[in-house]
Amino acid sequence: MTLFLLMATPSLPASPARPSLLTRRTGWLWLMLGAIAWSLHQAGIGQPRQALVNWDGLSQLGQFFQASLTPALDPEFLTIIGKATGVTLAYAVCGTTLSILVGFGGGILASGTWWRTLFPVGRPLGWLAPLLWMTCRSLLAVPRAIHELLWGLLLLHVLGLDPLVAVLAITIPFGAIVAKVFSEILDETPQQPLQALQAAGVPPLLAWLYGLLPQAFPNLLSYSFYRFECSLRSSAVLGVIGAGGLGYEILLSLQSLRYQQLWTSFYALILLNGAVDLWSALVRHRLGVTNRLALNLPQAGSNQNSNGARSPTQQRLRLSWLAIAIAIPLCFIALELDWRRLWSPHSRTLLADIATTAIPTWPSGATLATLMQLSGLTLAMSILAISLASSGGILFSFLGAQTMLLPGGLLCSSDQKKHWSIGAWAILLGSRGLLLLSRAIPAPIWALVFLYGLFPGILPGALALAVHNFGILGRLMAEANENLPTGPARALRTLGASASQVILYGILPQNLPGFLAYSLYRWEVCLRETVIVGLVGAGGLGRRLTEQLSSFDYAGLTVTLAAFLLLTLAVDLVSHQMRQALR
Repeated sequence: MTLFLLMATPSLPASPARPSLLTRRTGWLWLMLGAIAWSLHQAGIGQPRQALVNWDGLSQLGQFFQASLTPALDPEFLTIIGKATGVTLAYAVCGTTLSILVGFGGGILASGTWWRTLFPVGRPLGWLAPLLWMTCRSLLAVPRAIHELLWGLLLLHVLGLDPLVAVLAITIPFGAIVAKVFSEILDETPQQPLQALQAAGVPPLLAWLYGLLPQAFPNLLSYSFYRFECSLRSSAVLGVIGAGGLGYEILLSLQSLRYQQLWTSFYALILLNGAVDLWSALVRHRLGVTNRLALNLPQAGSNQNSNGARSPTQQRLRLSWLAIAIAIPLCFIALELDWRRLWSPHSRTLLADIATTAIPTWPSGATLATLMQLSGLTLAMSILAISLASSGGILFSFLGAQTMLLPGGLLCSSDQKKHWSIGAWAILLGSRGLLLLSRAIPAPIWALVFLYGLFPGILPGALALAVHNFGILGRLMAEANENLPTGPARALRTLGASASQVILYGILPQNLPGFLAYSLYRWEVCLRETVIVGLVGAGGLGRRLTEQLSSFDYAGLTVTLAAFLLLTLAVDLVSHQMRQALR
């Protein structure tokens, strides 16, 4: 009877198995937490005998921030700042134009799709495709790994103080970076139209022109605008080595402790960055490309006007294209770039001397030990910086997004609509202003500011990089939140979920992979930027590189650059593996 009852009772469905805690993703998570703890120890945090804060320098820090309320506004200094702003803008326009031209050609050559189109798998010479692809990708790694500031210092020794130095210092590394990103965009574009044209017998070049490039064009254009914003920040950094522009005026004011003039330069830089940021955002929205950099993010709908009618949007776009077409030649003419200096006898002689003296001998054991120690400090600085920047960026991505706290937003309840508007706008504008201030001021200037209150070491360098990258990451993440498909979050809100529950269950599951991908991408950039904070004494390989450049020790510079290149490639590889795990 008992057996009969057991047989007659319907069996309950088996509960789903609990996911294992030891997956590929959790493995990377534990490794990341361990790396952060190790970086904190390297920075001296938690070590009882390690003095970090310079209490005597805090009064200077107070004077620095107090001067922000009374910037220098005399006509003579404002005229100087106006001219410096024009020079900074011209460097960015010329550097971006040339780097996009270089990057477009390099991006095609570094694209696996291009080589597979020329040498299809299974056809004669098909084995050449992966070989040529790997060769092109490897060639891009060297100019990409060296920061534009180092290129600037090197070119300064060959060309002297000349605008060509700033333009080439932006073009060389940015051309390689653009080529790498363009190649990834081309490889990730849907291949079906290209394959259909190939199958119909269309020649490879025409198949690319009609089957792949039209699809990839909006993303290529969007990234070009993002690169222009990066060029603007880099042209300010290059002023630190004497290339002129706002960066040079900032350095002069800081060295002479004229904080009021310093803040005038900061405000000019903030206005310039804000204007470019606003203009590029408007153009991208008109084109229907909503994200500056789409990494592991859900795709938002396009807002392109497909009816073909001439609308105010199209007229504004045409005005933008006209402004670009006028601005590019004007900037080249204003800078009076003398390209003949590149192949003049004097430049060739200096370049040959540098090439001869840059051949190193095999490093001693002590040199290798020093390089390993400095590589560890550089790595710790970058990990600490990107951890702080990412944490702050995620928090401010909600405060700085228009679709969150404003009335009707995802985090605003219906009973807050009447009384919340002014406060929500204040939070939004304040957050965006803080993000703009953080990213507009170059990282070496932030490092000098932190050195008022901290002793030299990797901690002020890490904080400077964290503040600068916080501004960039916060803006990218806020933009991702604004372009998020709102269905799941609004459904939760309708069911009575709180704001924190909407974030945890409606927003982060969609955007967290993208946020982490942004952080990993900026980690690669952050490692390169350790060079520029090393210039002001933050330590690591960057400090050693700048010391060797200043003392004309080109043989030692080659060895240190080789160590830095290996470290950059290792970080690129780890970052790529982690981003793949997030997909």
